[in-house]
Amino acid sequence: MEMGFRWYGSQNDQIHLADIRQIPGVRQVVGALFDIPVGEVWPKDQIIQLKHQIEAAGLKFTVVESVNIHDDIKIGLPSRDRYIENYQQTIRNLAAAGVRTICYNFMPIFDWVRTNLHFSLADGSQALAFEQRQVQRQPQDIIHDIENDANGFVLPGWEPERLAQVQQLFDAYAGIDEARLAANLDYFLAAIIPVCEECHVQMALHPDDPPRELFGLPRIYKNLADMNRIVAMNPSTANGFTICTGSLGENPQNDIPAIIREFVPQGRVPFVHARNIKFMNDQGDFHESAHLSSMGSLDMFAIMQALHETGFSGVIRPDHGRDIWHESGRPGYGLYDRALGITYLNGLWEALEKQS
Repeated sequence: MEMGFRWYGSQNDQIHLADIRQIPGVRQVVGALFDIPVGEVWPKDQIIQLKHQIEAAGLKFTVVESVNIHDDIKIGLPSRDRYIENYQQTIRNLAAAGVRTICYNFMPIFDWVRTNLHFSLADGSQALAFEQRQVQRQPQDIIHDIENDANGFVLPGWEPERLAQVQQLFDAYAGIDEARLAANLDYFLAAIIPVCEECHVQMALHPDDPPRELFGLPRIYKNLADMNRIVAMNPSTANGFTICTGSLGENPQNDIPAIIREFVPQGRVPFVHARNIKFMNDQGDFHESAHLSSMGSLDMFAIMQALHETGFSGVIRPDHGRDIWHESGRPGYGLYDRALGITYLNGLWEALEKQS
């Protein structure tokens, strides 16, 4: 296992690589090119420049999050082939720079949904939260709230220039049900997996967040059954998964340790997002929490134990953290609470190593 830390780049992150280097146990920076429009080829020279910047700080760069999928691919429009060709070239360019894992998602319109970016917790910290009743509002209202509450940052999946056309996007997705979305993923995988095999790159599909239908839009990576269906689309181990404990854990029916024990031994899990969440009621409303098991509804020890027992050797990173100690950065992606999460996860792993 290698510990990583997501970083948005020197122009888009208030956190510096020198800060990340000082977190005990961190070896990887999970990065991306955030200024390339979705669907366009990531230039090799810019990827190499990012790699050199990260390596100059004494860290490694083998995981990218995310090379986002153009909506035309998800919708299945005739123009998708051009965007798939661009995606294939981006895979080749990333592989040439030593990237071995690409985290991506296949969620329509919104990469993730929260209804509050500054939910106040009893200890005075703030966290991301989701309340089902809030998504009864118009999507434009939620977009407005996200933009106003993002502390001046552009959040991944909520790019203003793209969501300015949100009604047109909803119109384009009309008639796209779960079966058609799954068929479009199948088409996409059939085109890119041979390139991944050629380049020794593994795709790592991220779960739907939250794993439920929202705004009438379908979801196709919600649970174990969905994962088995995606494996059946393409048996290559290049067709892999990101296990996000928070996203999968937002459905209390998901047994995350069992999911880990199913897919890690298959070699299908190169990347893990580790975070905890706390359910607020029996309606599935939740807020994110500190990583400790005692602070949320997920058993983080059982999750790390499952990863250890199955020989997980990929990259793991702490996922969303709270805003603590007066930090006011990109919501969910501050330095302090994610660093605390790393220390906790590393402590669990050390204990498991010494017990084995």
